[in-house]
Amino acid sequence: MITVSDLSLTFGTKPLFKEVNLKFTPGNCYGVIGANGAGKSTFLKVLSGELDNFSGEVSIAPGLRMSVLGQNQYAYDEHSVIHTVIMGNKTLYDIMVERETLYSKSDLTEEEGMRVGEIEGLFGEMGGYEAEAEASILLSGLGIEESLHYQQMGDLEGSQKVRVLLAQALFGNPDILLLDEPTNHLDLESINWLEDFLSKFENTVIVVSHDRHFLNQVCTHICDVDYGNIRMYVGNYDFWYQASQLIAKQKKDEKRRAEDKAAELKEFIQRFSSNASKAKQATSRKKLLEKLDLGDLPATSRRFPYVGFKPERECGKIVLEVRNLKKADEQETLLDNFSLTVNRGDKIAFVGPQNAAKTAFFEIIGGEDTPEAGEYEWGVTITTSYFPKNNGRYFTSDMTIVDWLSQYSPVTDEAYVRGFLGRMLFSGEDALKPVKVLSGGEKVRCLLSKMMLSGANTLILDEPTNHLDLESITALNNGLIEFPEVVLFNSHDHQFISSIANRIVEFAPGGIIDRMMPFDEYMASKEIIALRDELWHGHQRVQI
Repeated sequence: MITVSDLSLTFGTKPLFKEVNLKFTPGNCYGVIGANGAGKSTFLKVLSGELDNFSGEVSIAPGLRMSVLGQNQYAYDEHSVIHTVIMGNKTLYDIMVERETLYSKSDLTEEEGMRVGEIEGLFGEMGGYEAEAEASILLSGLGIEESLHYQQMGDLEGSQKVRVLLAQALFGNPDILLLDEPTNHLDLESINWLEDFLSKFENTVIVVSHDRHFLNQVCTHICDVDYGNIRMYVGNYDFWYQASQLIAKQKKDEKRRAEDKAAELKEFIQRFSSNASKAKQATSRKKLLEKLDLGDLPATSRRFPYVGFKPERECGKIVLEVRNLKKADEQETLLDNFSLTVNRGDKIAFVGPQNAAKTAFFEIIGGEDTPEAGEYEWGVTITTSYFPKNNGRYFTSDMTIVDWLSQYSPVTDEAYVRGFLGRMLFSGEDALKPVKVLSGGEKVRCLLSKMMLSGANTLILDEPTNHLDLESITALNNGLIEFPEVVLFNSHDHQFISSIANRIVEFAPGGIIDRMMPFDEYMASKEIIALRDELWHGHQRVQI
């Protein structure tokens, strides 16, 4: 159990938390949500003991082991992958190292011999004999193939290291598990595995995430960070969202009633303050008006951008024909005789673990790369707008956001562009920031603004939800649902895919699966599961 009592924390002059009181109990999973900068990650650092410059108290029941998802992917480069995972239980790992050191000696002193006996007992009690097997199961579930389990961490790619650190946090059944954005860098299959793992986890989990489907699947409670307070709700993310909307409506109604009452009192005071017979009542109502606090019901600090794509014309019958595309990089073949017909009304989610292949395809049809063989042809009615996953090249200049977006606007009037940016949460001085200093989320909102101004009837989006907060993801999600024309996209967000796509194209080593069906139906289809097994035959199995 973790108890938070009167927690207050200030950064500079900004109060981040004020008198927060919470209790986290075993058997529950608590999702921590809030706007960017609200203090979600900071709150986890307070709970873990990494930050201690706060007032109040955080108490943890004695004897409990806490595990935290590490953020430094280079910290274990000199260690093997399997040892890195076992380090999640430091006491067990230290005993394991000491045990290996003693057994490596050719001669043992009497004292060392006695110590071997002690260590064997401790090692067995802590599950040491099963540690490597447990670590391997965790790694495999998170998409780290078996051939890498005894490699050095320094030999792994960044996304693989992140998965190993997640396995480390999950290792050894910790009493308290703190996870900050655990689904980052995971494919859909690994996210499903993690959801299943956490749904069966019997101890305390506290997790920060922007993945709505993940929060719905694993959370028993939601902790909403807003205006320096953290309010806890029983239920998953959808329950919180509905409850918060209801509370917001109630607050709005209360504020409107208070404003109506204030207007009534003001009118009475003005009418009768000079009337001797009514002066006493007017004075009384003036005092009542002074006590009426219209500021005690603040609106949420969350801000939702406006995302709406309006095509200038409808798509014709022919949208896109792709024939026998080939593309390779220095390591592997990405596209091999890839063909595809895109039809009017298609909203296609491209899935599978071969992210480089999907990006290569999008770069080709987006006009930013050329295939080594094959061809593609857009219909004569089609206009496209492309959202690249790697977008840094768009933001290297000293141009302000206003000037940058003006390049892509059909109306160059500054007031028009500023108004457009305001709806995308770049208001006032924010719109004058140089684009080269923008955060990842701000760059995404700029690119979405560019796409909205294009009037295109076919949208190509390569992992557009990266770097976005929940509010922006929700706005983009709704904008693409309402878009009446063609969407081609790649995402690891389950809810994003399932709510938008009407067609699924999966990249697998042995071929392509292409089905006109919703994503949840696709994932549950026995025919698709069997076909996927056949296509993956002879390859290391990593799924979507």
